[in-house]
Amino acid sequence: MPPINKTRTRTAAPDNSLTRLRIALTVFFALDGFVFAGWVVRIPAIKEQTGASASALGLALLGVSAGAVITMMLTGRLCRRYGTHRVTVVCAVLLSLSVALPPLTHSAPALGAVLLVFGAAYGSINVAFNSAAVDLVGALRRPIMPSFHAAFSLGGMLGAGLGGLVAGALSPTRHLLGLTVIGLLVTAVAGRTLLRIQPPAPTPDTTEQKAAPRPPGSPAPAPASSRDRTHTRTRTRGLVITFGLIALCTAYGEGALADWSALHLEHDLDATAGVAAVGYSCFALAMTIGRLTGTRLLERLGQTRTLVGGGTTAALGMLLGALAPSVWAALLGFMITGLGLANLFPVAVERAGRLAGPDGVAIASTLGYGGMLLGPPAIGFMADWFSLPAALTSVAALAATAAVIAAVTRRAAAA
Repeated sequence: MPPINKTRTRTAAPDNSLTRLRIALTVFFALDGFVFAGWVVRIPAIKEQTGASASALGLALLGVSAGAVITMMLTGRLCRRYGTHRVTVVCAVLLSLSVALPPLTHSAPALGAVLLVFGAAYGSINVAFNSAAVDLVGALRRPIMPSFHAAFSLGGMLGAGLGGLVAGALSPTRHLLGLTVIGLLVTAVAGRTLLRIQPPAPTPDTTEQKAAPRPPGSPAPAPASSRDRTHTRTRTRGLVITFGLIALCTAYGEGALADWSALHLEHDLDATAGVAAVGYSCFALAMTIGRLTGTRLLERLGQTRTLVGGGTTAALGMLLGALAPSVWAALLGFMITGLGLANLFPVAVERAGRLAGPDGVAIASTLGYGGMLLGPPAIGFMADWFSLPAALTSVAALAATAAVIAAVTRRAAAA
């Protein structure tokens, strides 16, 4: 009897496999936020240990973003070659190991060098698990991408809270080595699940519009010419960059608020140091809530209206946060901004990934990190030229720009 299945075809994973895959990816998103936040809360102690000046520390910290940006495009190629699940697990191991390196340094140049390694692992795992999540979203046919980014936010809040609790009892070396152990243990458990499940087959981007069926008996469409294929590739790349620009506008606001919100509350509105520190917490909490409810919002409104509404909401909230005459009005503005920005980055990365696979995720993520790099120094320069409240209105301007981009490109993205 001749063999029936000579060629192996990829079939959709059963529902329970997709559920286990979703849980495993959620764990990796949360682990990423947990490890990164644990490192961030120990920056002051490591600054003191290395004896770095503020400017030298700033240059060293650029190593994280530089390492991420340098390796993101390479990670997209690795995901295509070896699969997103394998790359995710390998990068999680590298991230867990590299977070223990900063407290072993004793100079700013050495710190910058190890942060390049840490940033490379951090950027690479972001491309890998976002690409895996894009394929899962397509297989489930539900807009669950915000839930993964909510896990990242929750992991970050847990990592920062735990770091604050142990900062007085543990040295940075012991604390970050503990993160390494936790990271490796979590990777061993969640990684086994991830490696056992075949990635779902990528699905085309049909979120906004489905192709019209061909009437019975009508002739098949002629094969696309090389010129048409080149035009399609160019158009797809243009759309990917467009969604990357939306990610950039979002990340600009995140970076700006992380570095400047407390200073604005304390210096411009005479808040106490404790109240000023609450500013970014309000923003981060609102962002987490927005992402937890993002799937329901996307199912109700669709992606384009979510992008336009989120950008508009963030713009109005940031105008209130930057120009409000009182602390409590500014805190309300920061919360509205967080709710508005919450789902812009996840949706932009997911659309870019649906259009161009891991390379699309890499392009959008690279542009997003560019926005996070650009935000804090740009706000600083504008604050010197004008004032800090005026500089913070640039966050509102870019959020509005993201809404306009989403509205203008709606028809092109749906085609």
